[in-house]
Amino acid sequence: MYTDFKNYKYAFVKPSTTHDDFNASFSNKRSNITDDLKNHIIFLNYDYKSDIGSFEEKKTNPLEFPKYLFAEIEKQTLLSKVIIETSEQKINLKHTISKETYIQKVSLLKDHISKGDIYEINYCITFEASDVMINPFELFQKLNDISKAPFACLLKIENKYIISSSPELFISKKDNTLITKPIKGTAKRGATEHEDELLKKNLQNSLKEKTENVMIVDVCRNDFSKIAQKGSVDVSKLFDIETFKQVHQMVSTVSCLLKEAITFKDIIDSTFPMASMTGAPKIRAMQLIDEFEMYNRGPYSGAIGSIDDNGDFDLSVLIRSIFYDEEKNYLSFSVGSAITNLCDAEEEYEECLLKAKAMIQVLTQ
Repeated sequence: MYTDFKNYKYAFVKPSTTHDDFNASFSNKRSNITDDLKNHIIFLNYDYKSDIGSFEEKKTNPLEFPKYLFAEIEKQTLLSKVIIETSEQKINLKHTISKETYIQKVSLLKDHISKGDIYEINYCITFEASDVMINPFELFQKLNDISKAPFACLLKIENKYIISSSPELFISKKDNTLITKPIKGTAKRGATEHEDELLKKNLQNSLKEKTENVMIVDVCRNDFSKIAQKGSVDVSKLFDIETFKQVHQMVSTVSCLLKEAITFKDIIDSTFPMASMTGAPKIRAMQLIDEFEMYNRGPYSGAIGSIDDNGDFDLSVLIRSIFYDEEKNYLSFSVGSAITNLCDAEEEYEECLLKAKAMIQVLTQ
């Protein structure tokens, strides 16, 4: 099946085990998705932001993924248990930034916060490996077995692969209702049921995590207000805790009813990139991300999903994802956390390592 998969220019795979994200029913069925986009797979590189706002790309990314892709997938399948040949290659992951440099940069970002330049920023670090040959199917299955993420998928774009175990919904459109579920706030899982519940409760009650979360919720509300019917933007869940195999996460839910004649491009231009992966205020945070992070983000913290034949769609945020170029024999993944005035740099660094744990495990063990 892996060999067959490699024969396609574009291919898309999701695990056969589905994960319910939310339950909702909507009325007023209508769609402003044009017919040429229906039944298409969508990929948006984070750097697509330069097509929306006035951002000068000052850096590059070794992966060189396309800025966006709208494709009728040549092969799309649900992946059940598949026997594959396991790779024995040793992969040496390299940190692109030391802990000391990370702490220094967080200190500089907190200076921007103290001056009122920003209130919150999602600052990310990258792990990479060169001269590697991997089996994307193998890694995808391993990663999905470990994470059981609701938006797990594997996408092939020519010689490049996205191996994703994302837990985060960017936007979902059902009829004329739009939903986003920003994640801000992370805690590790406990070794025992008692410890697990205690860690979950501590996350629920953390002033720091709530502060991070509500700032991003406000950015989402502002993004939605540009395309929403008047008075329809609603926060139906605030500071909800969702539990995944590796972590507990604080997740809020924001929704709105779309104005008449809103197009897919209108929705993307108003909401992309995901608020949780940028900061507040959003534009200034993105400018500082470009300045402080080592690479342009490329596919990381972009979006991926599909539009169905009704014009409805689900897009996830490309986090907890491995990106691989089989022509260059290069792979990377990134992780990040929210920097606010209340944060501690060493704790934020440890949070990055926690989020990287599953990806490090599947690549090195």
